[in-house]
Amino acid sequence: MAGGKPRLLHSTSFLAGTANLQLCSAEDSVSDREKRAVVFGLANKRSIAWAIARKLQEAGWRLALTYQNERLEQEAKDLITDLPGASGFMCDLGSDEQIARLFEELKNGFGTLDGIVHSVAFAPPDAMKGEFLNTSREAFRIAHDVSVYSLIAVARAAAPLMTEGGGIVTLSYYGAEKVTPHYNVMGVAKAALEASVRYMAEDLGKKKIRVNAISAGPIKTLAFAGIADSRYILKWNELNSPLRRTVTQNEVGNSALFLLSDLGSAVTGECLHVDAGYHVVGMKAEDAPDIAVVPKHEPSA
Repeated sequence: MAGGKPRLLHSTSFLAGTANLQLCSAEDSVSDREKRAVVFGLANKRSIAWAIARKLQEAGWRLALTYQNERLEQEAKDLITDLPGASGFMCDLGSDEQIARLFEELKNGFGTLDGIVHSVAFAPPDAMKGEFLNTSREAFRIAHDVSVYSLIAVARAAAPLMTEGGGIVTLSYYGAEKVTPHYNVMGVAKAALEASVRYMAEDLGKKKIRVNAISAGPIKTLAFAGIADSRYILKWNELNSPLRRTVTQNEVGNSALFLLSDLGSAVTGECLHVDAGYHVVGMKAEDAPDIAVVPKHEPSA
């Protein structure tokens, strides 16, 4: 994880105006004023964080997007320039100092915040192989620090700027609820993340800040490609979910927009499944064909 001071990537005026997208009736819009959000976890154009950012921007939100380190800087910069009025910052969520510096810059540039998107997770690759029982102490610590504690740290830093309330959304996965092949310690971390959402919903509700999670179905992202047999998992979900398909980044983005907007004003402490209904299935669908496991020597896509 890289250190260093968060740097501004795209300094288009913070006062740049954006059109307000109407998602419902004329008398009940998503937002009656410009709202501001920070999106954590931008990696590339296939990132769920990027899809959420685009949906927020289309709805008239003013955005700051963060990326972890210099390795991701150039691609992040190229993406952010496609969002009029958006700003980019380098911030490693494993560093309390970098988080503090980031929110000081956001305070100076944005003043207040209305939304936080937390799309950050990591576990050492070796911990995603073999048996969960063999998880090392260090791998367990890393997975929970990056995937869970980072949300707590960000929410604590953001709360003073969310003076008019708002929403916080994080990303989870079905492996938090049921044993999922090759997910191992990440499944345990996601379970802790979902529990953290519930506890933070209680703590922050008094400040009119809502905290929710989205349990997204498997999507072809950089992170998902690192899971063994990812193509098999995608195909299995497609054949056995009630909608007989997988989901897209844009569908997750739409759901995040709902949770962050005024349309989700009474929703907090929730884990919203955006998975084509797969989480309700108990057995293989009658009409689903048998499919072979992807050979171990064949790389997953």
